[in-house]
Amino acid sequence: FLWSCPHNPEEPRAVMSVKSIREQEGKALLKRWLPELSNNQFGLDCAGCLVTPEVLDNTSGGTWDIILQKNPWLTTSKLVAKPDQVIGGRGKAGLIAVNKSFEEVKAWINERMCKEKTVAGITGQLTHFIIEPFVPHDQSEEYYVCMQSHRYKDEIFFYHEGGVDVGDVDSKASKLAIPTGLDISADMIRSQLLTKVPSGKQQSVALFIKSLYSVYKELHFAYLEINPVAVLSNNKIVPLDLVAKIDETAAFLCAQKWGELDWPSPFGRAAYPEEAFIRDLDGKTGASLKLTVLNDKGRVWTMVAGGGASVVYSDTVADYGYGAELANYGEYSGAPTTEETFAYAKTLLTMMCRYKHPEGKFLIIGGGIANFTDVAATFTGLIKALGMFADQIKENKIQIWCRRAGPNYLEGLKKLKIASDKLGLGIKVYGPETHITAVVPMALGLSPVLPEPDLSGGPAPPPKRDLIPVKVKKAPKPQTPSPKDEKHTIVTATPETRSIVYGMQNRAVQGMLDFDFMCKR
Repeated sequence: FLWSCPHNPEEPRAVMSVKSIREQEGKALLKRWLPELSNNQFGLDCAGCLVTPEVLDNTSGGTWDIILQKNPWLTTSKLVAKPDQVIGGRGKAGLIAVNKSFEEVKAWINERMCKEKTVAGITGQLTHFIIEPFVPHDQSEEYYVCMQSHRYKDEIFFYHEGGVDVGDVDSKASKLAIPTGLDISADMIRSQLLTKVPSGKQQSVALFIKSLYSVYKELHFAYLEINPVAVLSNNKIVPLDLVAKIDETAAFLCAQKWGELDWPSPFGRAAYPEEAFIRDLDGKTGASLKLTVLNDKGRVWTMVAGGGASVVYSDTVADYGYGAELANYGEYSGAPTTEETFAYAKTLLTMMCRYKHPEGKFLIIGGGIANFTDVAATFTGLIKALGMFADQIKENKIQIWCRRAGPNYLEGLKKLKIASDKLGLGIKVYGPETHITAVVPMALGLSPVLPEPDLSGGPAPPPKRDLIPVKVKKAPKPQTPSPKDEKHTIVTATPETRSIVYGMQNRAVQGMLDFDFMCKR
């Protein structure tokens, strides 16, 4: 999963598995943890309330009457309302209602609920809104603060003129880099970030940023932007607009601290129930099952084993000019069971057969050479799904191409080929003798179709490739000799090589040993 630069949402920045959360959820986390981590110096009086499409259903548990019952403050103060769907530029798009009564906010939301809106060239349906108390303040009291994580450091951005028109803070903001594992002091913040803040507010703002950074680290945020944060005349500090992303892989550390998070889809991309199903399945297994639908009417679908391989296949489809037709991104790996693979394949085939295309579709079943995933076991689940959808596959003109290798791959490929012949699906089946992505251009009709391998023999040899001739001006340096008195070289492992495994997992290690034995290593 990629996450974006705060100031340019289209620019990928980091390599963590981070996910956006709703503004209301982010403020609820601050309301819960900021007082505790600041010795009760700072906090939020109200995190707001979330309004969903349930308000349109009088039989649901989220009607306006119930919302009002849970949040009596809605009728005692002026309010602010805005969509809460990971949308940037809400103010400029006219999607913020300010200084309104409850009845005015209710009418404003009802008028927009479940309606389409185009923001910054992206069209999506408005389905979630946040309502919170209106905080009167002057423009001069608005500041900008942003925290983001890099590989070896965290970085804090601060600008003394926040708000809707903050502009390019990358070039204007003061910055403070914090190497991983180190902490910051209020004096560091004041001297490096707050030189343009009135002296009477510097200490309060410095302590607030320090406390905010403590929450940022404790809850494993990967990105936290508050623009604006209002510093009132009495030095009370109120976050007005918040964008946050959390490192989801830290769930084993602090899921209880997060509570129930929604993980909304980006604005403009509908949340598919199939994605939620796979996400739920993934949460119940030790294997890895991921699915993101990019274009449910696309022609090119992938079912790829392995996270790295899934990126390679997606890139290859795009490189050949079919990026707009790429329907999904996902992977199944970590030795999923037969039933889990069946459920994953059935989900893909259900979506593939939902919309017909006059030119047909492609399903590319790919992967590298597995370390310990039993190819035969996973393909048994795949074959079960293919049998269930055989008639629809033919009706939708779906071509299926497979390239797979790893433990028991011969048995798995044989099973798939036999099932293909029996069902009349015409599946093209390849093993490790074929380059990992060669099936992509063959499926798309962009390169000659290679003959399928003979699966009746033994394991296939490695792929044959012609080396690219290179003019070498200097003779290559000789390989570094092995250390004195050592029985093996630096590069090649031998029976005397010792392997140290951290976090012992007997099943995984045994699978790798079996694989090495099969490969005659």
